[in-house]
Amino acid sequence: MLKNIPSLLTPDALHALASMGHGDDVAIVDANFPAAGVARKGGARLVQLAGANATQALKAVLQVLPLDDFAPEAAWTMQVVGDAGAVPEPVAEFAAELQQAGEAPAATLERFDFYQRAQSAFVILRTGESRKYGNILLRKGVIACDAP
Repeated sequence: MLKNIPSLLTPDALHALASMGHGDDVAIVDANFPAAGVARKGGARLVQLAGANATQALKAVLQVLPLDDFAPEAAWTMQVVGDAGAVPEPVAEFAAELQQAGEAPAATLERFDFYQRAQSAFVILRTGESRKYGNILLRKGVIACDAP
């Protein structure tokens, strides 16, 4: 056991997140997302977080992972097919978590663009989220220590 680490971040998840470098992406996806196939195509690590929903996973990840602040966007959600302006419940929850963490709002990607970007993710965290559109991509930033 470790102190101050969200308990839903398994050892595999922590290792994958700690292994990421600046500019690497993590995909937090729902149970319907084709995570195994996408991970296999792109060579991403696939980590199961079946006991958590996507919002819980995002909140835990934001506690340990800085988002990229060198790029205009560091988070992306999947657009609703046929209604790109719709905001599903998980996406609204993601927005609240990002805001609470002091991060910029997520941009959106068309479904197949989201899949394509997820193929280049370093790690895919597959949650037990059963609601549709419980998917978000995050780009890792840096933890700066400018002291000599």
